[in-house]
Amino acid sequence: MVARGSECELSGFPLPGGAPAVVAVPAPGAGPGFWAGAPCAVRDDDGTILLAYRVRNGHDGDDETVVARSDDGERFETLVTLDESRFGAMAVERPALARVDRSWRLYVCCATPNSKHWWIGALQAPAVEALADADHDVVFAGDDVNAVKDPIVRRDGGRWHAWICCHLLDIPGEEDRMNTAYATSADGLQWDWRGTVLEGQPGQWDARGARVTCVLPDGRMAYDGRATKEENWFEKTGLTEDRSRPVADVRYLEVLPLPGGGHRIYYEARLPDESHELRTELLAP
Repeated sequence: MVARGSECELSGFPLPGGAPAVVAVPAPGAGPGFWAGAPCAVRDDDGTILLAYRVRNGHDGDDETVVARSDDGERFETLVTLDESRFGAMAVERPALARVDRSWRLYVCCATPNSKHWWIGALQAPAVEALADADHDVVFAGDDVNAVKDPIVRRDGGRWHAWICCHLLDIPGEEDRMNTAYATSADGLQWDWRGTVLEGQPGQWDARGARVTCVLPDGRMAYDGRATKEENWFEKTGLTEDRSRPVADVRYLEVLPLPGGGHRIYYEARLPDESHELRTELLAP
């Protein structure tokens, strides 16, 4: 299920279903756990689109963080592939890519082996391709009761903003529960937590948790939600401006505003065999 045209028009939010979808990155294999998705899209100074995303090669396979470039937003050339072993992780999830003056910074989220804990690190290099050899530092460590992952990072002048998905670890067996916290920083490396900004609604479609996936320039947000533990990995997309229902049966919606108006969107879509592919749509103004 994707958003119907009327839902797109009523919300004014760039949603799936507003234009023909194109597969930007196919599923890496058939069946559960073979996923391409969790995208972060940014425009480079030359007008090309850089896409950072996660590839999962089966539930027992190695995950990869990938950065690729495209002239048209649909056909991508891989620039960097970082295996989970690069970070000593047992899995990776949604990365975030940001420009830092004349450099590029890649935020990666990594699962600590033999635990439910996640942490977020950062790599920086003068060119995107050079991220392949850059050292990483932990910037969001998480703790005994919070696993931190799936960062959204924005820079506004001299101030940095981050929205972080936090999985709650206080109850064994219930670690799929999630909310979104907000943090600010002067340099994008040392962060001050500002508290939880979005969490699930008891008894509603997003009762089990709410993970912000994109933030528009005007402050509106899309997020992933689900009602039950059993729906883990089957999240739907909702909007913070009207949380009464989901608006699309996709995960990790990302919205890239375009200079001439309109948007290019990216999202992770589930196939009938439960593999996931990364799709894009070009939405006119």
